[in-house]
Amino acid sequence: MKYCEGKTFCFRKPSVLSYAAVVGKAENEGPYGGEFDEVVEDNKGGEDTWEQSESLFQNKAVGHVLRKADLTPDKIDLLVAGDLLNQCVGSTYGLKEFYIPYLGIYGACSTFAEGLLLSAALVNAGYVDTAIASTSSHFSTAERQFRFPLNYGGVRTPTAQWTATAAGAALVGSSGKPPFIRAATVGKIQDMGINDLNNMGAAMAGAAYDTLSRHFKHRASHPEDYDLIITGDLGQVGSDLLYDLFSRDGVDIQKYHKDCGLMIYDRDKQDVHAGGSGCGCSASMMCGHFFKRVQSGELKRILYCATGALMSPTVVQQGGSIPGIAHCVEITAE
Repeated sequence: MKYCEGKTFCFRKPSVLSYAAVVGKAENEGPYGGEFDEVVEDNKGGEDTWEQSESLFQNKAVGHVLRKADLTPDKIDLLVAGDLLNQCVGSTYGLKEFYIPYLGIYGACSTFAEGLLLSAALVNAGYVDTAIASTSSHFSTAERQFRFPLNYGGVRTPTAQWTATAAGAALVGSSGKPPFIRAATVGKIQDMGINDLNNMGAAMAGAAYDTLSRHFKHRASHPEDYDLIITGDLGQVGSDLLYDLFSRDGVDIQKYHKDCGLMIYDRDKQDVHAGGSGCGCSASMMCGHFFKRVQSGELKRILYCATGALMSPTVVQQGGSIPGIAHCVEITAE
């Protein structure tokens, strides 16, 4: 492993050995329904609480990853996982039965990219042979923690996004087969001065612009060098702001850009306002849709830039703003 320049890592060995996505009913009713490994029709998944349900989603995703790789938990060196809940209980309660060494991380909706970055770095450096990056989110747990209790009946603003009830997990190792993780850029905290809990896209757009700009510079690349530039999850508001920020540099990123928050739901038929969000949104799209297309060679080179709003309801209620973060991972078929 080495620095290409700045805070971008270049890798030689890491690849994604197996991957899995578990989604809820609404997510499976979107345009990519049928591409996920498992659909949990019941919002609680048969559990007593929404938090227990979110843990179940992440447990199922990691279980599918192990099954697809034909490995038992004792063959995995490390779990790198997190979620949106306080103390990352979605991950800790969901993954405790695997008894795998665990690193809990928090990057809000950027958590899956952060997990892939850390897993790839540790595999490439030779500290571990295998690491699973995992994350989850749940509409009901997120609404209760960050906004209002569901029975409050609050009206959602047009800028609001719908937290995906979903989980994604990927096993990172060294197999010589795609998808390969070739480089990653660590995000820097960006504060756009946004203090609206229902406008996450605006809070995160600056971080996506900063991280992608640095990745292009450090890799001596341009948007046209990639088949796709995938963000998660800016939604409509954040995506439009990202296009505007790049246009000021004379760069047209729109024709290469896909946002997982705008993909996972059918916004004409599903009332999700500005799009989807949540750790599980981009994780399930990567593990349900994009990885298999890189593996098959349909996509040769992509950038996955997951964005997160590092918000605390307490700080926002005290008048604080919502900083954003974005981590970028370059994935290739060759």
